[in-house]
Amino acid sequence: MNGEHRYRVATTWTGDRGTGTSGYRDYDRAVTVEVDGKQRLEASADRPFRGDPAKWNPEDLLVAALSECHLLSYLHACVTLGVVVVAYSDAAEGTMTLDGRGGGAFAEVVLRPRVMIADDSMLDNARRAHDLAHEWCFIANSVNFPVRHEAVIEVAG
Repeated sequence: MNGEHRYRVATTWTGDRGTGTSGYRDYDRAVTVEVDGKQRLEASADRPFRGDPAKWNPEDLLVAALSECHLLSYLHACVTLGVVVVAYSDAAEGTMTLDGRGGGAFAEVVLRPRVMIADDSMLDNARRAHDLAHEWCFIANSVNFPVRHEAVIEVAG
């Protein structure tokens, strides 16, 4: 699977209330995010930035991308190491720090995967698979802040 891959996303602002961006409080932060062949996603800014808290925001999407990328990379690592995963969930959390000048940056994201494996003989490889997943995750390799994982691994039965 070598080579270059492209991902195309169409983002459209839908928050014009009739006067465009005539003032900071005069427009809605509503956005649609679309990828051909997939359901449209309704998004907005986060609530502190005058957005709709019921909609996805860019910060949510970044943390979700990191969580899903680790999950998918982990499952692949488990297959290569002979670990049978029967359940996986994550309670990921990102911390963003504002710089006081209107911008900011993520300081870190912590993934908290809870993994259930089929047999206790797989525990060591199940732990090792998280390190491999971290190495292999395209999204984690693309950000300039730490992405840590605090995994809990349990054995089924």
